[in-house]
Amino acid sequence: MLLHIPNVISPEQVALFRQKLDAADWTDGRETVGHLGTHAKRNEQLPENSPLRRELGETVLLALAGNPSFFSAALPLKYLPPRFNRYTGGGTYGFHVDGAVMNLGQGEQLRSDVSCTLFLCEPDEYEGGELIISDTYGEHEVKLPAGDLVVYPSSSLHKVQPVTRGARLASFFWVQSMVRDEAHRRLLWEMDTSIQQLTQDCPQHPSLVSLTGIYHNLLRQWAQT
Repeated sequence: MLLHIPNVISPEQVALFRQKLDAADWTDGRETVGHLGTHAKRNEQLPENSPLRRELGETVLLALAGNPSFFSAALPLKYLPPRFNRYTGGGTYGFHVDGAVMNLGQGEQLRSDVSCTLFLCEPDEYEGGELIISDTYGEHEVKLPAGDLVVYPSSSLHKVQPVTRGARLASFFWVQSMVRDEAHRRLLWEMDTSIQQLTQDCPQHPSLVSLTGIYHNLLRQWAQT
């Protein structure tokens, strides 16, 4: 499931992020990928031990904690703390699939179920830089307003097109979902979305209680915590 979630962080937060990132020290993005990824990846990232990465990442996670659309789509159990990257001067990342298991430190691992990209630049600030996500329905081009998030299955083949003008700044991170199966997550999201719409349209509808019960019973059956 590929989902666009608008306004995850506010314009004021975007401006603050940009101010701090413009003054940051960046490192070669290939430091955080395996051997094969070094041939496809050409960008910059905040260093893994950067205090700024931790500070801004905590702001992102706090915003997500209050976002019901994100929770409904991802059903998060664990996060790999957000990272930040910059593409400029032809920077690109060729087609790849994200690693299946990621190290959280102290012996803890994360299974990557959901990949997330939070855009921090307006689309007209740079040329290129589209996130291309390939699935059974073809290739989807994603280039969102600053503050908006895209979520998609980590099993998807994807790439970032070369940035030929300006700079593309983004935060990216991964989620281990309570519901491992992508098809199950999609069904739960569709059901939750329908229940919310029915609640708005017909708040006293007698089916709401039973539909909500079905949703939670399915979640109880499929969730791994």
